[in-house]
Amino acid sequence: MYKEINGGVCAPKGFRASGVHCGVKGDGNTAKKDLALIVSDVECAAAGTFTTNQVKASPVYLSMKNVADGKAKAIVCNSGNANACAPQGEENALKMCEETAKILGLAPEEVLVASTGVIGHTLNIDAIVNGLPAAEKALSYEGSEDAAGAIMTTDLVMKQISVELELGGKAVRIGGIAKGSGMIHPNMGTMLSFVTTDAAVEGETLKKMLRDVVRVTFNRISVDGDTSTNDTCLILANGLAENALITEGTADYEAFREALTFVLRTLAVKIAKDGEGATKLITCNVTGASGEERAEVIAKAVIRSPLVKTAMFGSDANWGRVLCAMGYSGEEFDPAEVTIGFASRAGSIEVCTGGQGLEFDEDQALKVLSEDEVEINITMQEGTNSVTAWGCDLTYDYVKINGDYRT
Repeated sequence: MYKEINGGVCAPKGFRASGVHCGVKGDGNTAKKDLALIVSDVECAAAGTFTTNQVKASPVYLSMKNVADGKAKAIVCNSGNANACAPQGEENALKMCEETAKILGLAPEEVLVASTGVIGHTLNIDAIVNGLPAAEKALSYEGSEDAAGAIMTTDLVMKQISVELELGGKAVRIGGIAKGSGMIHPNMGTMLSFVTTDAAVEGETLKKMLRDVVRVTFNRISVDGDTSTNDTCLILANGLAENALITEGTADYEAFREALTFVLRTLAVKIAKDGEGATKLITCNVTGASGEERAEVIAKAVIRSPLVKTAMFGSDANWGRVLCAMGYSGEEFDPAEVTIGFASRAGSIEVCTGGQGLEFDEDQALKVLSEDEVEINITMQEGTNSVTAWGCDLTYDYVKINGDYRT
């Protein structure tokens, strides 16, 4: 079993982090940290998952290249500019990597790079280069919160988590930070997520585990149906916990995977709840499906439906929109074998069975849907597979935020 602890990405042994203001946007807002560093004392096994968008940001391509050998020692990330579809994008991503490596005394291949912010604008690389000495000086074994703050853009809530578990008598820790609020419909990871662990994990095992865990966590959230150009999820494992090397098919593997799943799921849900302009976290549970993949397709169709999302914003028990989203998901099913209900801290209410509406108490439905965390429960009668996906409501503020995001 695992337990939650404090410390974020600095909870595992041997990891330092920092976050400083360097002025990427040049808007005079010196209070906003915009440059983050995460550094291990020793070389790490490393793995990453990246956006499936055909348009990828320059730092994504560079990190894909640098992580290919399964080793790394540091992560550098800026907010305020995505360095995507931008002039000198590759050149600036490489310079960001090389300058970070130089100041840390590393080879460029040991540094993974990420950026987030506005697409299409030339990256202010001079601000980053000039800010790196301060970021290096600020590195601390208690710096996770600063790093988590530095990668935020439109996020309203800082996202970090850490856990501890015992493997073979050794205390092992996993920590993570993430950012994401809009342009969230990952099919790999999230906008950005950086995970550290002091566990000793075999390289290929780490790569496979990350891919598998991302599939059931970050890949099951959606804020607005837009897959970012910059989605990146990176994990570094430095082995300083001195546990026996984790390989697939062992009890330690299963225990570590369970803890990693909790960390990534926690970060994923935080992102969904902090969706741009959101007032509610929406959880869609699909049970009784004949296959896991089809249950996932259906659940994700429901949470990304604009009509479902607006109904949740209005606390309207419009179950027809849920059934409609299921129907256009691309999965075939018999509506006569579907039951739909809503639930929250205020109680639960069944609104549809056999593909048709039920008489229900509208006042009770309003109470249930007025909470800030709402569940849409879909029961099918096909099999035993269950899937949960997470999203948020669609509000006036989402339009306001994105109507002038670039300017």
